[in-house]
Amino acid sequence: MSGAVLMVQGCTSDAGKSTLVAGLCRWLRRRGVAVAPFKPQNMALNSAVTIDGGEIGRAQAVQAQAAGLLPHTDFNPVLLKPNSDVGAQVIVHGHPVANMDARDYHQYKRMAMDAVLASHHRLIDRYDAVIVEGAGSPAEINLRDRDIANMGYAEAVDCPVVLIADIDRGGVFAHLVGTLALLSESERRRVAGFVINRFRGDLALLQPGLDWLVRETGKPVLGVLPYLHGLQLEAEDALPREVAVNPEARLRVVAPVLPRISNHTDFDALRAHPDVGFRFVSADETHPPADLIVLPGSKSTRADLAWLRAQGWEQTIARHLRYGGKLIGICGGFQMLGRFVHDPQGIESTPGSSDGLGWLPMETTLEARKQLRRVEGKLVLGGACVSGYEIHCGISRGEALGRPSSILGQGEPDGALSADGQILGSYLHGLFDEPQALAAVLAWVGLRDAAPLDVQGLREASIDRVADAVETHLDTPALLRLLQPATESAPCVP
Repeated sequence: MSGAVLMVQGCTSDAGKSTLVAGLCRWLRRRGVAVAPFKPQNMALNSAVTIDGGEIGRAQAVQAQAAGLLPHTDFNPVLLKPNSDVGAQVIVHGHPVANMDARDYHQYKRMAMDAVLASHHRLIDRYDAVIVEGAGSPAEINLRDRDIANMGYAEAVDCPVVLIADIDRGGVFAHLVGTLALLSESERRRVAGFVINRFRGDLALLQPGLDWLVRETGKPVLGVLPYLHGLQLEAEDALPREVAVNPEARLRVVAPVLPRISNHTDFDALRAHPDVGFRFVSADETHPPADLIVLPGSKSTRADLAWLRAQGWEQTIARHLRYGGKLIGICGGFQMLGRFVHDPQGIESTPGSSDGLGWLPMETTLEARKQLRRVEGKLVLGGACVSGYEIHCGISRGEALGRPSSILGQGEPDGALSADGQILGSYLHGLFDEPQALAAVLAWVGLRDAAPLDVQGLREASIDRVADAVETHLDTPALLRLLQPATESAPCVP
């Protein structure tokens, strides 16, 4: 018997689709259901390396964790990684196929749908239930033709849809009713109910609106989820909403928000640490004083390097280092620390070369073959255990690599540590995630008695909080009816 499929679509981006799918996966796993996440098409610069050697959106890796699975390319068969305002790298089943602008990708969608359906069939053959996340909104009129991300997929596989909306931003009833109005008749029938997300306040005051919504649409409200503050779940793409810096922090860390910033979830452990005041610095903001500057990954290294210069970061970094501050570059940020970044084939943009910041004696050449691997090893700093993954096209060479920042796998060097000990570079995403590695980095910066922090444990606890909210605040009998073919045959685990 094929697995049951339930899809979560949102009225807007960042309505809570990713979080709800993670919560549903954990809730079903607790019940003994073999469940898998699925997102047909994702547009995100936060990605993760899978056990089968590809890459998928970071949110699907979190959802896999919620389901008790290792990430697999079938969980996100089509990934779009924007490298300009009008184009993106298209990744199918974990590997790049081409850079395309929007018009070219529209023509390619029929082949992309074949990849989506191939993954779909493999998943429903293997799992009792598949919880699917849509992308953006199903009511984007200009994207309806050949849609593979929302109702196009739902219609193709004939699955029910739950529509989620974010009340915290206002206009929740207009979002839900307006979205329904813009769907076709068959798509409206497919919507099985609504979930309202991020509610704070007295539910009794919301009830008249919920009653009106049911009368107006004929659709049930499956529940109202509270605003869950402080969740430590890796974001699909958007920078964190909650950005307040801890006034009691003993260490100041800043990172520039590059126009094509990628894998900013690398900094989740720093953001969560009680002794660290972490701040993302956006365009045209004053650069605050810091003990550590971190240059993040980038999907367009040369263009973001030019942006850094235009924003005055080159002078800020020079002054920071002159006064004894520490500097870390990760992936694209590491490449920027060298003397040159070469892109002879135009992998990311127009072919050519750019001067790097020149703080490490090395240069990087972008090559067509992307490096994708999950790794573990030890930091040079204190021999701390480290693990994560690499996703990059650049190959770095030069004297700086003779002083690696980590030793991975079977003795393979990674990154660089400057001769004066002030600058660290690495290709490793997840550099701060292991408790030992985080403590070693904080000690290197100057915080030798930092409190221990297990960010993976925080993520697990956050997934459990969302699953608890699903159990408490949603109509779980109705959800089980939507998944009846799967849940009838699955044992119930108390």
